[in-house]
Amino acid sequence: MIELILHAFILTGMIISAILVFTFKDLVSAAVAFGLFSFLLAIEFYLLQAPDVAIAEAAIGAGLTSAAFMIAIRGTVR
Repeated sequence: MIELILHAFILTGMIISAILVFTFKDLVSAAVAFGLFSFLLAIEFYLLQAPDVAIAEAAIGAGLTSAAFMIAIRGTVR
């Protein structure tokens, strides 16, 4: 029962963060929302008993991709 509630909470957070990625006008805010989405996805993979996929998603999806977006955004003009 508690596991089902936890899955629903994380999936709701993923839906909200995905919507925020598309609604934010500021690129930095959108990149942060994307990092949050990737982090929640990594937690969901861990709860689904796929820790190797969760580690890869956390490192590459939430960490490396968010950092690459921030570096690319830094080169743009607001």
